[in-house]
Amino acid sequence: MSEGFRLGIFLTIVRPEEKGILAAAESRGIRVERFDDRVVTFGLDAPPSLPDVVLNRSVSHTRAVYATRCFAHYGVTTVNAPEVVELAGDKILSSLKFRERGIPVPRTEVALSPEAAMAAIEKVGYPAVLKPAIGSWGRLMAKVDDAEEAEQILEHKAALHSPIHSVFYVQEYLPKPDRDIRAFVIGSQVVAAMYRKSTAWRTNSARGANAEPAPVSPELSELALRAADAVGGGVLAVDLLESPRGLLVLEVNPTPEFKTLTAATGVDIAGRIVDYTVEVGRR
Repeated sequence: MSEGFRLGIFLTIVRPEEKGILAAAESRGIRVERFDDRVVTFGLDAPPSLPDVVLNRSVSHTRAVYATRCFAHYGVTTVNAPEVVELAGDKILSSLKFRERGIPVPRTEVALSPEAAMAAIEKVGYPAVLKPAIGSWGRLMAKVDDAEEAEQILEHKAALHSPIHSVFYVQEYLPKPDRDIRAFVIGSQVVAAMYRKSTAWRTNSARGANAEPAPVSPELSELALRAADAVGGGVLAVDLLESPRGLLVLEVNPTPEFKTLTAATGVDIAGRIVDYTVEVGRR
């Protein structure tokens, strides 16, 4: 079935997810070429030999954006597409798309200076959540309970003089159960979902949240697929919140980890990703 087909994997390190993908490809007789994002270079002209499709598994959003653009320049399809990587990996850009599509999200304000960020927090109300526009694993997020705390955090961010801290993404903090939901979308299907449970306000698996399988209800499936479609579709993790206003979309991750989801649900996510990537590469 896969004779002569070459799958490229653009990666940083081989985590359990990448081990699963490599094993799935091997079991299907698919030749794999690895592109280490720490050493690979891209010329303006296409190299003489290229894979049929490239699966992005880099942990760096910036590297992934430029690498997928370069592969596309060479005429190689990537999963996800460059536009999807760029859009889904940026909380501000993806939130704008969600609003355009009428997808329910927490109240959100964007500010471009510390002074404007203070006004944005006041608009949203306390407590509020400050997030970096680009980032994952719950890093660099802050829950702000009052004006004094907000001023201290904004002053600290301004002192860092970093581009990632110069744009402010502010969301309302909503009461919720001690969990959120991650739905994993591959193509046109939600293949699995899990609750991430924690007594902490951040319920990321990377921060120690416990995972339990979540039923993929029609409501959850419909909303997750709408969110995935809003950023261009592909292999995406959609994070959702059970709020007093119903299910809300928090964000979409274009290069999601899935070892916890696989352990919680028993779904062969790695195999599904490989099958989908090969399908896209053969179109």
